[in-house]
Order: sequence, then structure tokens, then C-alpha cells
Amino acid sequence: MMRFLPLILPFLFVGCASGPKAPPLRTVVHVDMDRYLGRWHVIANIPYFLEKGKVASYDTYARRPDGTLVNDFTFRKGTLDAPETTWHGSAWVVNTQTNAEWKVRFIWPFTSTYLVLELDPDYRWAVVGTPGRGLLWVLARDCQLPAATYARILECIRAQGYDPAKLAQVPQPAE
Repeated sequence: MMRFLPLILPFLFVGCASGPKAPPLRTVVHVDMDRYLGRWHVIANIPYFLEKGKVASYDTYARRPDGTLVNDFTFRKGTLDAPETTWHGSAWVVNTQTNAEWKVRFIWPFTSTYLVLELDPDYRWAVVGTPGRGLLWVLARDCQLPAATYARILECIRAQGYDPAKLAQVPQPAE
């Protein structure tokens, strides 16, 4: 259990910062779960110690028979040719009207709220954040996003109250 403590610490302290109160985040109107499931490459994130030095990272979502979701995070340490490592987690939809708010757990009993903030109509990219705006991920079905698409995403997250300058792009292999 103690070896997993570093996995949960950022989720415990994300909401501890004080400052001007930002309006609540706005999620997408609806997520079609069948279309959302599958592999999502991490194009960029607000870095924190658990993802530091991780490259070629991606999340994989799949439905379990009990209705919860597999939430696996796979990455390589340092270089694109390093061996893959996978952390196995679980998730479940909290807001079943929109399917845009989930709880995610990698270590029992700690959970984090996962909000789908932006979603391409063709499910080619998504933006996921946490309520306190401490964490954010830009995800895509492909390993790379066109520069114009990424620029539009940055404007979307700015409109949600995030500082795009805090994002770091995650090295991914060429397609």
C-alpha cells in the first residue's frame, strides 16, 4: 500500500491552494461512453511529480461487466524506447445524465474527480480536468495533434480559467 502513496498525494492537495474563486468548470453536454472508450494518448498535461519524466503515455478505458470502467495509464520512463509500464485503475461515471463527470481510483480508498471539459465531435481529442484546476490533460486518439487543433484547444482551456502556459507537451512517438 505504501508504494502507491505517491500516486494519490497530488489528488489530496490539488484543492488546497487559495486565491480568487474561479467559476465552476463547465463540462461537455454529453459523452457517448461507447465512443469515448479505448485508447487516448496524453498530448499535454499540467505536470506534477507522478507524470514527470513519463513519455509516450496513454490512458485506456474499457467497460467492466459490473458497469465500472478499467482506467489503465501506460507510459515509458524517460525515453520512447524504454519499456512500457502500466498502472491499473478503475473509474465510474458519477453524472449519468452527461457522462462527463467521473470518479477515478488507482489506490483504494482515494479517488479523484475527472471532468470531460472539451470533446471533439468526432471523439478525436478531449480535454479532461479536475475541479480545482490543478490538473489538466489534453488527450487524443492519435499520438500527435495538428498545431491548429492544439491552438484551438488552448483557447478552450483559457476560457475555462486555466493558464495554458502551465501545460507541458508530452513526447509521443511519430505516427
